[in-house]
Formats: sequence, structure tokens, C-alpha cells
Amino acid sequence: MDDDEITRDAFRAARGDRAAAERFVAATRHQLHRLLGYLSSPALAEDLVQETYLRAFAALPGYEGRSPARMWLLAIAKRVAADQLRAQGRRPRASRTEDWVAAAEQHGATAPDHGRLVVLRRLVGELELERREAFVLTQVAGLSYAEAAELCGCAVGTIRSRVFRAREDLTAALREGQRRAAHG
Repeated sequence: MDDDEITRDAFRAARGDRAAAERFVAATRHQLHRLLGYLSSPALAEDLVQETYLRAFAALPGYEGRSPARMWLLAIAKRVAADQLRAQGRRPRASRTEDWVAAAEQHGATAPDHGRLVVLRRLVGELELERREAFVLTQVAGLSYAEAAELCGCAVGTIRSRVFRAREDLTAALREGQRRAAHG
């Protein structure tokens, strides 16, 4: 489904068309889930998707269509993730699991096939927030640099720079992990 169809369904959903609301959710859910899984954590992604749709459907009557509905929804998701991170910062944190392989296996992953994905998710989660957002929006959620720039409220060149630096950070972190593994 393209952005025009998603936007039409958003307007129809705002007028109470349940089928259009279902199509809107079906067309945006996967991208939204991936985005929130990387901006927050995979364990919280489904809850944050639900929170995003709750906020979006509550705000839908005021949606004016100045940007595609998918972009509008992703902007809401970005705020939901930021709110969750702020709330998480105010609560005491449990200690981080040092043995990520055991944690992955406990949640159904099998090493080594999923081990790299677990490491990558962890490393992406450790990126500086602006770099993580730019990287996730373009490399994971599949937005263009222009779309990501619109969502982040900055220039396309800034997004390109943040993605470049995020890649550098991830490459350095992976090399450091490999160096540590080789030296025991």
C-alpha cells in the first residue's frame, strides 16, 4: 500500500470507517513495530505500538494531511519511544544481563544464527539518540533520508551525517567485540 492509500484510509478512519482503520493499521504495523523495537527495546515494542495507535486514533480527527499519514504516525511513534525512555530513566533499572547469549536463548533465539542480531540490537541501542534515530529510520524502518529528516526536523545532510557516524560507531563496536573475543 502506498502513502496516498494509507493517507486516504487515515481520513476515512477519522470519519469512523472501521475497514479503513484496519487497513491503516495493517499497512503501517510492521514498519512501526520495527522502528519501536530499535528505538526502545524489542521487549517493549508491542506495547509501544499499541500506545502509538491509541494516541494516533485519538488525534486522527485533527489530522490535516500536511504530510503523509504514515509519516505522521511515525512521528507519533518517535514521541512514544522518547516518552518511554524518559519514564524508564526515572525508574530504577535492573542490572543489565551480561550473558546475552543466555538471555537470547531464554527468549527463544538460537545461537549463533540469532546471536548476531541480538548483538546488533544491543549495539544500536547504545548509539547516541540522534544517531540511533537516524540509523533506525533509514536503515531499519526503510525511510528515505528526506523522510527521516522531516521526522527529525533537520536537514537531509544532517541525517546522512548521523547515519554515517552511526555506521562508524557500530563498526568500531563490532571490531572491539571481536578483538575482546580473540583475546579471551
